[in-house]
Amino acid sequence: MRDAAQFFKVLADEARLKMLWLLYNHEELCVCDLMAALEITQSKASRHLSTLRHADLVSDRKEGPWSYYALREADDELTREHMALLKKTLATRPDAGELLARLHDWLRTKDRKATCTADGACAATKSKASKTTRPSARNGNTR
Repeated sequence: MRDAAQFFKVLADEARLKMLWLLYNHEELCVCDLMAALEITQSKASRHLSTLRHADLVSDRKEGPWSYYALREADDELTREHMALLKKTLATRPDAGELLARLHDWLRTKDRKATCTADGACAATKSKASKTTRPSARNGNTR
């Protein structure tokens, strides 16, 4: 029972559910991608990703200064079945399409050659669209 309770506690957060939804729709995302789509700071994104990683729901890998996250294959039946149901449920949410659109806008406008720091924050690109879609951790903007 303890494992089930912990599993559901991890899922009891809107930001983590949004991260899972984005990862259901993308094989792998950089921390800066999640920050931009969710309009959250690097510290908040990292905290939620750490929780998901400790629950074995996501895996991470480092590539130079970049940190990438992907969904993990579930090891047990409880997790497998509930994650499949969660994916179906999240797809029906009214804000699911908007969240994906925000991520896709970010991915289109972000400079693929942008340098990201070890904390996962990508340098702002020169395009006007990028400046309006990228959250700024420096000014405390967590929209």
